Amino acid sequence: MRAMVYEAFGVTPEIRMVADPTPTPDGVVVKVEATGLCRSDWHGWMGHDPDIRLPHVPGHELAGVVVALGAAVRHFRLGQRVTVPFVAGCGHCAECRSGNQQVCEDQFQPGFTHWGSFAEYVAIERADHNLVALPEAIDFATAASLGCRYATSFRAVVDQGRVKGGEWVAVHGCGGVGLSAIQIAAALGANPIAIDIADDKLAFARSIGAVATIDARTTPDVAEAVRAITGGGAHVSIDALGSAKTCFDSIANLRRRGRHVQVGLMLAGEAEPKIPMGRVIAHELEITGSHGMQAWRYEAMLAMIAAGKLAPERLIGRRMSLDEAVPALVGLDRATDIGIGVITRF
Repeated sequence: MRAMVYEAFGVTPEIRMVADPTPTPDGVVVKVEATGLCRSDWHGWMGHDPDIRLPHVPGHELAGVVVALGAAVRHFRLGQRVTVPFVAGCGHCAECRSGNQQVCEDQFQPGFTHWGSFAEYVAIERADHNLVALPEAIDFATAASLGCRYATSFRAVVDQGRVKGGEWVAVHGCGGVGLSAIQIAAALGANPIAIDIADDKLAFARSIGAVATIDARTTPDVAEAVRAITGGGAHVSIDALGSAKTCFDSIANLRRRGRHVQVGLMLAGEAEPKIPMGRVIAHELEITGSHGMQAWRYEAMLAMIAAGKLAPERLIGRRMSLDEAVPALVGLDRATDIGIGVITRF
């Protein structure tokens, strides 16, 4: 099969022929029809993820068709349209048994712990626990866009943030995660505020539900600006970027008993950000992480999509070939594209 492969961190990947995968007894092989290009893939390529072993094929947001089955797979069939969360659970540990596969003690992550979906085919283990059947009404590119950023945002807003109608929700960073969070919060009847440094992203955020925007380049105190708009601070605030500044601002802009959800990865030099802990204590603030979403929770998200309450297809930006994805991956740290880039040609 054709696949994107890198043999050293930070060195430009190559498109080359590699052996087709075969299914494990409890796994499947999926013919990849679409796969998202995510900043997490760039972090992996840079060597920020200790689970990656070289040589490596990246890619963790995928949708496709089952073309091979392991003997132990019971709930899926050949030819079935599927997707998979970027965190796949073992199905046996205490976290999986409690329904929290997104923090599985022995998790499997295509594109990180194993070869991923920047290829014609990808092997997925523990299929019965982790695959998600796709409705025919959802195209493959839209389904791939759900796998990391949209599903992660859904859990961050709905489950971790517990957003309710009428609440103010500040979203720091208008990349794929942030725009997804804005659309989802608006669908719940909340009032999202979009914060970014790019005018075009802020304008797009308004078009999908943001009721106010803040340009962080020209605003001296982002937290104070949020408090002014909301009359005291956000009920929920989401760091969708992952930087020392956005993390700090997201906590500092909360009203009393507000809820901060950290979604953006804090890696390398940003791994230990400064936190206004005095405010956290005095105002009884909540600080919560959000790491993917369980396969069983897709049902609620897919139901909202089917009902027309969510429109993830609006967040898809550039569609590209596997070859075009090489320079796109390498340049993700400098990318200014709006929305989610998706590989649709292999």
